[in-house]
Amino acid sequence: MSESFDLIVIGAGPGGYVCALRAAQLGLRVACVEKNPTLGGTCLNIGCIPSKALLQSSENFEEAAHEFASHGILIDSVKLDLARMIARKADVVEANVKGVEFLFRKNKITWLKGTGKILAPGKVDVDGTAYETKNIVIATCSDSVPLPGVDVDE
Repeated sequence: MSESFDLIVIGAGPGGYVCALRAAQLGLRVACVEKNPTLGGTCLNIGCIPSKALLQSSENFEEAAHEFASHGILIDSVKLDLARMIARKADVVEANVKGVEFLFRKNKITWLKGTGKILAPGKVDVDGTAYETKNIVIATCSDSVPLPGVDVDE
């Protein structure tokens, strides 16, 4: 056996990382398993947060083009810079991911990078390395399942 923990959380999406943080704040020795290269799961990396960042930019564009005049704000020409909008979305995602990484470090949570597999009660394998734990939380969140004939481009 490699290391031993009070809790291993499998999955670092919104449910998993919040669980790991709270357990660490309560004094447990915690590890969190994540197979993706960043923490935060689907919501933070490719779902909710990036979508909301783009939605906010789109709403701002719509307001500037059609609503500001009623407030006495006159704009001669509103143009969309899609590359800059996408870059802002990427910055928002990166800031949130780095925030979760910071909280892991601050709360001394071990990030086990790889795919977790429960071997037996109290035993978790992460890509060939076995870990002992008193407790396991499965928080694997969501993965998209492509429809036949639909290529997922993230």
